[in-house]
Amino acid sequence: SKSSSPRQNMPVRYFVMKSSNLQNIDISQQKGIWSTTPSNERKLNGAFWESSMVYLIFSVQGSGYFQGFARMGSAIGCEKSQDWRSAGFGGVFKVEWIRKESVPFQFAHHLLNPWNDNRKVQ
Repeated sequence: SKSSSPRQNMPVRYFVMKSSNLQNIDISQQKGIWSTTPSNERKLNGAFWESSMVYLIFSVQGSGYFQGFARMGSAIGCEKSQDWRSAGFGGVFKVEWIRKESVPFQFAHHLLNPWNDNRKVQ
């Protein structure tokens, strides 16, 4: 019999990823990769190794919409991508897009974030 995954009984984590533009989201959806600022890397890598699953919910800053969500498919490495022209991005990691759809924030206003003073998730 197959042994279960060592992370199977661990919590699922969710992060809202803000992008400065829609082009970065398009690149991610086409290539199945993402890159974030170095300040986010430690949190995401920790969640990847300590959770059974990490979901990333994407939104372009100022858009008023979520653009979809993906599952984190690998830890963040040192390799950088030329796809993003921002010098502030760190290493690249794999993402597996589950849903690619624009959803207005108002559809999620009933969701509150207990780790952010119970503010609306957007």
